[in-house]
Amino acid sequence: MAYPLASGAAKQLRGRERVDEQEIRKSAALEERHWWYAGRRDVVRERVRGLQPGRALDVGSGAGGNSAALAELGWSVTALEHSPAAAELAAARGLSVVRGDARALPFPDGVFDLVMSTDVWEHIDDDVAVAREAFRVCRPGGRLLVAVPAGMDLWSGHDVALGHVRRYAKDELVGRVEDAGFVVVDTMGWNVLLRPVARVRRSRSASEDESEMEEVHPLVNWGLRTVVRLEARLPLKRFRGISLMVRAYRPDR
Repeated sequence: MAYPLASGAAKQLRGRERVDEQEIRKSAALEERHWWYAGRRDVVRERVRGLQPGRALDVGSGAGGNSAALAELGWSVTALEHSPAAAELAAARGLSVVRGDARALPFPDGVFDLVMSTDVWEHIDDDVAVAREAFRVCRPGGRLLVAVPAGMDLWSGHDVALGHVRRYAKDELVGRVEDAGFVVVDTMGWNVLLRPVARVRRSRSASEDESEMEEVHPLVNWGLRTVVRLEARLPLKRFRGISLMVRAYRPDR
C-alpha cells in the first residue's frame, strides 16, 4: 500500500535519507525483543503516566512501536513518518499513518494533546523548525515529549550509520524547546548506568560506520534489560545518559 507525502512535505529530510530501507526493516524486526527498544517503550509509558489520554501525534514514528505503546494506554494516535518503508510497517500495526515532514506538519494549529518525538530531532538539520511545528500543532495546555541521543562525546560510526547530524547537550535541547514557546517540566537522562560502557565501546569503533542495533544473545539481552529496569528504580534521572528526554507543555497563553 502506498502512503503519498502529505501536502507541503516534498523535501527529503537529509539525515533520514541516510537511513536506508534495510536499516529501517532491521530495526523493526528487533523492536519487539531488543532490550533498548523495550526499555524505551517503558520510559515512554512512564513519562506520560498521569496524563489524560487524548489525541497524540508521534512525529517520526518509525515502525510504530512507541505509537502502539501510547495506543495501549488509551491515546488516539497519529503516526507521522517520512519513510515509505517505516509508514508501511506502522500501518501494519493498525495505526493511523500520515507521511510527512516534521518541519512542515500537515495538520491544523492546536489539534493534539500530546506531541511526541523519540530519536528523530537528531536526524534533521533544521531542528528549530521541528520544535516550532510541534508547538504549532500542540493545543494550549498540551504536552511535548522528546527523546534524543545525548552528548557529542559519544559520537561514533553508530551515529553516522543511523544518519544523525548531532547528539544533544541538555542545555541545547532545552533551548530548542523553550525557544519554540514550550515551558519545560523536567529533563532526564536514560541509560545512565550503561553510558560508561557505551563511551568505551564507541571510542574503539569511532571510524566504523556501523549501527549498534543488532541482534544480541538472549542472555545478554536479558542482562541489559535488567540493567535498564534497575536504573528505573534508582534516582539517576538527573545524570547524563546515552539518551536525553524532556517533558514540556504549551502554555495557555
